[in-house]
Formats: sequence, structure tokens, C-alpha cells
Amino acid sequence: MIPLNGGDLHINWQKELARAFTSPEQLLDYLHIDPTPWQAGFPARRLFPMRVPRPFADKMRPGDPRDPLLRQVLPLGEEFAEVPGFVADPLDEHDSALPGLLHKYRSRVLLVLRGGCAINCRYCFRRHFPYADNSPGREGWREALDYIAADPGINEVILSGGDPLMAKDEQLATLLDALEAIPHLRRLRIHSRLPVVIPARLTGALKARLARSRLQAVLVLHVNHAREVDDILAEALQDWRRAGITLLNQSVLLAGVNDDAEVLEALSERLFEAGVLPYYLHQLDQVQGAAHFAVGDDQARALMARLLARLPGFLVPRLVREVGGETSKTPLDLGLEPR
Repeated sequence: MIPLNGGDLHINWQKELARAFTSPEQLLDYLHIDPTPWQAGFPARRLFPMRVPRPFADKMRPGDPRDPLLRQVLPLGEEFAEVPGFVADPLDEHDSALPGLLHKYRSRVLLVLRGGCAINCRYCFRRHFPYADNSPGREGWREALDYIAADPGINEVILSGGDPLMAKDEQLATLLDALEAIPHLRRLRIHSRLPVVIPARLTGALKARLARSRLQAVLVLHVNHAREVDDILAEALQDWRRAGITLLNQSVLLAGVNDDAEVLEALSERLFEAGVLPYYLHQLDQVQGAAHFAVGDDQARALMARLLARLPGFLVPRLVREVGGETSKTPLDLGLEPR
């Protein structure tokens, strides 16, 4: 059972970060998998470094090189393929309103709070993002806060990255203090994969600070497969939900990971057991190096039709694509209504 009162838990998640796997050989050895058939792809680490925390590796099946969790993080030779339409900046994000601030949607702004992630997913749409140019420093963050305060049409701030939960609880609390002082803000949304790969990141201190905020707190997780939600994570998430924090999930549709109706059904059911509502199922952003994860739109629609027949409507995520320059996510029309 995971302790939920902060304290040592705060230290443990940082220790887990420090001992994450950064070598494919080490990870495969840990999983008792012969690295020989996969070695030709290991140089893909030069394109995008590998990082896999041990708690996430412990959710993988030993001896299974086709494990869907392993597929998300293992460098492969396919990443070197140059595929038309797959580019470094698929969402036109590299030019921001201010360093560290993206204002893509009218009522929401996104703060790139931290450049690093606890895990480097090989399909990441920001694998080429210029984080060094979006690290504003103390004065830059003041400019970002002034930008938000000056626009009464902004009612929600989204913390992203990288992964915003790479910041310490104290840093997040300081930022939250500043955001709460802006009267027209209503919500704070945190997008994070860190709790999925290191459940100890869901500290009691952070939960308590978000629970007492005047801003409605929303934690949006990134879970792609039911086995990513083990009992430790589920228990911690249920505790956060009881504290009044809204929990949502968005997944990415990935070939060889979750491009199967039964797998997606199991994911929705497992999320709901843990107190998390399925939110979006994203078509893959066409980022350079990730084309081997792509699932065609027709197949995606067929999967969603099967989900609609298997699940109640509130457990069926919306199938969407993000298009650079558009003012919202773009739903893929199924021609069907949820039951």
C-alpha cells in the first residue's frame, strides 16, 4: 500500500527519477529479454534520449519483447525513417506568445512549466520541442503571469511540459499562489504522465494544496493501456478524487499498443475503477520519428464504433485530432451517437 501523507513519499519519487533506465540494454536485461534482435534500433537514442522509471518497467511482462508498455519506450530503427507529413513541429508550437507560454485556445493558456519528463515516450509530439528557448526564468514567469492577468478572457491555465509534475511541490504551490491572485481564473489543469510511471509523485502535500485552492483543480493523466494502472496507482488516484480533484485521462491511439477494441475497453473500465473519466483518444500527432505508431482514420473509426457497442457513453473517450492553428481539438466524426 502506498503511503498518502507526503513526507518520505516526496523523496521517493525523486529517487525513482534518479534511478530510471536510460539504456535499452539495461532495460531489456531487467526484463529478461535478449537485446540482440533490437540492437539495430538502439542508436535512435541519439534522436530522442531514452528514460524509463523502474515502477513503469515493473508493469511490463518479463520476457515479452512485444509488451505494449515496452513498445512505447524502446528506441527502434523505424524512428530514422523519413515519412512525408511527419515533421518536427506537427502542432506549430515552436513559436510561442511568450517564452514558456502557449495561447492556442481563446480561454486557456498553456504554461510549459518544465522541459523534462520522467519518461520519454517514443511517440511524443514534443520530442523536438525547443525547451531551451522556453525556459523563461523568474522574470519570464512574471511576464507570463502579467500576460494572463491582462486578459480577462482567460479563465483556465494548463500546466504542461515536458511534465509539470517534475517541479517540486513547493514550486507548484508558489505558482498556484500567484495564479489564485488573478481574479478571472477559474480552473487549473495539470497534464501529467508522471503519476502513471511513478505513482509516488501523488504526494499528500500536493493533493492537500490543490484541494484547498479556490481554483477548480483538474489532473489529466496520460494512460494508454490498462496495465499502466496498477493497484498502487489506483489507490492513490481514488484518494485524490475523494479530495475533490477532477481526474481525467487522455490516451493516444498507438499501433501495437492499444489499436484493439478489447484493449481500449479494458482501459476505460480500469480508469473508471480508479476514479478517472476517459476524456480524449488522440489520433497520433505526426511528429518526425513516430510514423510506425500511426493508425489510419478508418481503423480508428471502426474501433470507436466497437467501443460504442461495448461501453456506456460516459466511458467512451472522444476520438480527436489536434491540428496546428485550430482553436480546438478536431473530433473525428463517427456518424454514431453514444448510448
